[in-house]
Amino acid sequence: MKPFAVLLTVLLCVSGRADAHEARPGFLELREVAPNRFEMLWKQPALGELRLRINPAFPEECTLEGMGDQQMLPGALLWRTTLVCDGGIPGKSIAVVGLEATLTDVLVRVHHANGATETHLLKPASPSAVIGGQSQGPGAYVTLGIEHIVLGIDHLLFVLGLLLIVKDRWMLLKTITSFTLAHSATLAIATLGYASAPVLPLNAAIALSILFLGPEIVRSWRGETSFTIRHPWVVAFAFGLLHGFGFASGLTAMGLPRAEIPLALLLFNFGVEIGQLLFVVLVLLMERSFRTLEIRWPRWAELVPGYVVGTLGAFWAIQRSAMLFGGAP
Repeated sequence: MKPFAVLLTVLLCVSGRADAHEARPGFLELREVAPNRFEMLWKQPALGELRLRINPAFPEECTLEGMGDQQMLPGALLWRTTLVCDGGIPGKSIAVVGLEATLTDVLVRVHHANGATETHLLKPASPSAVIGGQSQGPGAYVTLGIEHIVLGIDHLLFVLGLLLIVKDRWMLLKTITSFTLAHSATLAIATLGYASAPVLPLNAAIALSILFLGPEIVRSWRGETSFTIRHPWVVAFAFGLLHGFGFASGLTAMGLPRAEIPLALLLFNFGVEIGQLLFVVLVLLMERSFRTLEIRWPRWAELVPGYVVGTLGAFWAIQRSAMLFGGAP
């Protein structure tokens, strides 16, 4: 499994960013409370005092009634005000300026006075949507879940670390399943509001979980043993509880109405699982391809993935600890 891991690790490092886990979605909600009047909720992702440079843009016929209330929350800026649109809003386009320069998405929810609700997922490649056009519906949450795991390079490196340690296919299935069960449990608990984890300590702890796997990978390659190598599913379950809070941050940061959370939770978690399984299948297919092609890698290259997992885990742990304690990011 080592040769394919070299290439995959390089791809992750090239495509990822040190703060990739912070690619949380934005959320824009418009609720029609009177003809042509909408209560607006805008949740702009942030990390500490740094806000993602994206802002909603409305049609010329629409005006904001003052600046309303703005509140800085952990992980996001919350802005509530009123939007007035002469002639109504159906058929008009809503955009998010600056989205095209990011790696995140914005979920747009519009509640019309007649009870109808429509959902649009704005993406960097398509940062606008026509209200009254084709709504993406609940499927948008599945997409968000897939993108959250695919863009969460730290989560993917953790899964890659498990794959490098576990060589038996049955044990691999057991390990991945226990990770899924654990992160599903904490994802549900956090999203339903029964427990929460502060963003900065959580991100630092997730980085430490990746750092933890680095020496275990090297130990496994040396033929040594440890509790993690003997019982990887236990470690995966324990750290899965931690990562579940990380997945939850991608959903709870949107500020969804409580009544909509159960369905959104189910679909978002479904998307996370799809993204995770796609990654595992990709890894196994690459392994099979290298083996079939009989590609031989030098010894130093075989060691790269384990050291990269540990090194990036250490880098993120230091970086996020510095942010936690108020130092430079």
